Amino acid sequence: MAITNHERVGKSLDLLKDGLQPFVEREMKAQHAQLWFEQVKASVRETQSNLFGTEDKPRWDVAALLVVMWNQWQLVFRKTLGPAERSLVSELRDVRNKWAHQNPFSSDDTYRALDSASRLLTAVSASQADDVEKMKMEILRVRFDEQVRTEKRKSAGTAIESQATGGLTPWREVVTPHKDVASGRYQQAEFAADLWQVHIGEGSDEYKNPAEFFRRTFLTESLKRLLVGAVQRLAGKGGDPVVQLQTNFGGGKTHSMLALYHLVSGRASSELLGVDAVIKEAGVSTLPDVKRVVLVGNRISPGNPVVKSDGTVVRTLWGELAWQLGHA
Repeated sequence: MAITNHERVGKSLDLLKDGLQPFVEREMKAQHAQLWFEQVKASVRETQSNLFGTEDKPRWDVAALLVVMWNQWQLVFRKTLGPAERSLVSELRDVRNKWAHQNPFSSDDTYRALDSASRLLTAVSASQADDVEKMKMEILRVRFDEQVRTEKRKSAGTAIESQATGGLTPWREVVTPHKDVASGRYQQAEFAADLWQVHIGEGSDEYKNPAEFFRRTFLTESLKRLLVGAVQRLAGKGGDPVVQLQTNFGGGKTHSMLALYHLVSGRASSELLGVDAVIKEAGVSTLPDVKRVVLVGNRISPGNPVVKSDGTVVRTLWGELAWQLGHA
C-alpha cells in the first residue's frame, strides 16, 4: 500500500522525537542539574505537564521537545545551536501542528518538512538524520515518477511542433541517462559528492573507490594545479600550505576535495588515471605517505559527544582531529 504524504510527515516527526530526546535531556540536565525536569514541565503548558510522566520516565512527544527547545533557547540551547536551528525549531512546530490537525501536505510541503527535520537532526548529530534523508530521496523518486507519467500523457496527445524545432533530435535519443535515473530509483550518492560518506566507506564506487573516481574524473587545469601543489607541499617541495576553493554552488569544491583525499589514499599512482602526469609535474618520484583527516562541519556537533568504535569519547573538533590522526 502506498504511503501518503501525511504519513511520511508523521514518520519524520517520530524520528525527530527519537533524535532530539537524548539531546534535549542532556542539555537541560547540564544547565539545570537536579531541577531539569521541573524546568521542562514549566516550559510546556499546564495541561501537558500533568501528563508528562516522571523524571525517571518522562513521556516525551515531538511537540513537547520543540516547545522546550523554543522556550529554553536563550538559557540553554543557544550555547550549542545557532539562529538557523532556532528557525528550524519554529518551522517544525508549525509542521507538527498542521500534521496533528490533519492538514494536507503537498509533495513540496512534505519535502520541506523532511528537509527541516533532517537539518535539525544533523545539527544535534542524531543518527535518525540518515533515515530522514532516505525518506527525502523517496519523495524525490515519487515526484520523478509523477513527472514521467505526466510527460507520457502529454506525448500521447497531438504533438504540435514549430518549424524551428522540428529538425532537432530529442535529447533522450542523444544522451543515455544513468540507469537509476531512467528507472526513477536514484540515490543521493549518485548525484551529489559527499566527502563524509566516502570517508566512512559509503556511497557509490565512482566516489569512494580511488581508481574508479579518477577514471571518471577529467583533470581540468585548475584541478590538476591543485593536485600538483598538494603533492609538492606534502613532499616538502613548495606548494601552498592553505588552499581556498572559490567556486559557485555546484562548481566542484567537494569533487576537488575528494580528488585530494583519493590522491593520498595509499594506492599506487599507476592505478589512478592521470596521476602519473601530476607526479611528474610536481617533480617527485612517488606519492607521499600521509595520514588523512576529514572534518565535515555539519557532521560534527560541539554539544553532542561521539563514542568511537574503540570506546573513545570525542567531545571537540580537536578531539575528532586527534582521534582520526591516531587511527589513520
